[in-house]
Amino acid sequence: MRLAVTGREGQVAASLVEAARGRDDVEVVAVGRPALDLARPDTVLAALEAARPDIVVSAAAYTAVDQAEDEKDLAFAVNATGAGKVAQAAARLGVPVIHLSTDYVFDGAKDGAYVETDPTAPLGVYGASKLAGEEAVAAANPRHLILRTAWVYSPFGRNFVKTMLRLAADRDEISVVADQWGNPTSALDIADAILHAAPKLVGDGSFAAFGVYHLAGEGDTNWSGFARHILDTSRAFGGPHAKVRDIATADYPTKARRPQNSRLSSAKFVEAFGWQAPGWRESAEKVVVRLVRDDRGLCLPSGCDATDRHRQA
Repeated sequence: MRLAVTGREGQVAASLVEAARGRDDVEVVAVGRPALDLARPDTVLAALEAARPDIVVSAAAYTAVDQAEDEKDLAFAVNATGAGKVAQAAARLGVPVIHLSTDYVFDGAKDGAYVETDPTAPLGVYGASKLAGEEAVAAANPRHLILRTAWVYSPFGRNFVKTMLRLAADRDEISVVADQWGNPTSALDIADAILHAAPKLVGDGSFAAFGVYHLAGEGDTNWSGFARHILDTSRAFGGPHAKVRDIATADYPTKARRPQNSRLSSAKFVEAFGWQAPGWRESAEKVVVRLVRDDRGLCLPSGCDATDRHRQA
């Protein structure tokens, strides 16, 4: 089984490539710029044809949430038009598409965890462009899985975990928002979930449950709680540490509004595919340990495991 994933530097793309390494039942081919550029729709079909996929994973996106407020046309060109072209190309090739979306399609006003049937109401350009992308993907290819996820981090790219470790190396205290809640989600877990689900999509053609799913880490926290766990884990393994000070969203104004509640229920995905994300603390610890050890030169990128704690101690 061969998966073509859009983007090369993205967290999910890099995690998929790594997860497939050494396996003889699956191959992951990352297809990115300049061969495939979502801002240039004419590049999409030819690039995916060359990859000869059994499934297309649409992971590339415009993710600069605040900058999107000033670059609406570009955000929509990539996240809506570009995503639709990827799904359309997959349909032309006769294969399913798995498209990554976001918690930002919701306004955060709900008290509990969002389910797939809850009304969408994005607060800003980024969320609106991703919602438009969902609609374009669904219209272009009936064999689609749209996976909404949240608070994604990994050993790759730019993300909250890396930011906290970098800031802790230079500061004694870090101020972090405490009134926004969600599910921290490891891109490594997203990759595992996709590889687990993929065989059902390309098997005998009997899979009929295409549509929208939520796929997020198990359990929830706020940003400051996430930060404390990151830095406490880092300290336990000899990495940087700083005190975390709780602040309100109003104390840290941003150009784009964020949903205060980003909790996502992944029960539908668990039922359909029999895959449950690990608890967010466990997954975060694995990534933090890996980053700390890589920084200290103590292991290869694929060899860090949080279960080594006692040996390290």
